[in-house]
Amino acid sequence: MAKKNLLLGIPLLVSGMLFSQYSTGTVSLPTTAMSVKIDVDATNVTMTLTGSSTSWLGIGFSDEGMKAGADGFIYNSSANRDYTFNGVGVTPSADAAQNWTELSNTVASGTRTLVVRRTLAGGAGDFAFTNSSGTLPIFYGKGTSTSLAYHGAGNKDYATLTFSPTLIAVDETNSSAKKIGVYPNPVKDVLNLSNSDKANSLKIYDSTGKQVLSQKSAATIDVSQLTKGVYFIEFEKSDGSKSYEKIIKN
Repeated sequence: MAKKNLLLGIPLLVSGMLFSQYSTGTVSLPTTAMSVKIDVDATNVTMTLTGSSTSWLGIGFSDEGMKAGADGFIYNSSANRDYTFNGVGVTPSADAAQNWTELSNTVASGTRTLVVRRTLAGGAGDFAFTNSSGTLPIFYGKGTSTSLAYHGAGNKDYATLTFSPTLIAVDETNSSAKKIGVYPNPVKDVLNLSNSDKANSLKIYDSTGKQVLSQKSAATIDVSQLTKGVYFIEFEKSDGSKSYEKIIKN
């Protein structure tokens, strides 16, 4: 059985914050048959939004519906996803810079599931997410079609999302043929990767949570410049998911 260390997103098991991550979990959004889940890490915010495949689906980051200047995400039949609200009764404006990247968009049994991502700060005028616990007020709605227009009576409401720390499993073995493995471990100069083709990029953090290296995924990693100690590698896979490995640098 693969041995794992479970790292909580707070400085509980080791000194300093390691891979602090927070999640709202999946939250049902009444009156619209929508749901939302928002995850944050040290760099990005990832949102999973579900709703009717025949409706536009919108989330605004504010406690006041259609508040002028509020940032939001709206899935609709246009190519735009990043919006700024202009007040009640006024059509939201698509931002000049579209900072949300659509990772996946699938439809099953009339339900659309969207997974999108952007950096915590986003761009000019975007709501700035923080990698921490806390609450986030939102307003939300859906349309009567995928074309952006008035949402119709009753197709909107408000909610408060709560971010809580999440558990991260760091594998210490290479037992799975499908997982991204590292060897030798401990390592002195060059770290080899197995199944490196399954990752797009990687980041290495020291034991305080500070990022010390970032690169595209490759068969080897030169760690000769790192000082002796414990490090954690974060692999980002092609589907947007992440996995982690702990290494010891000699």
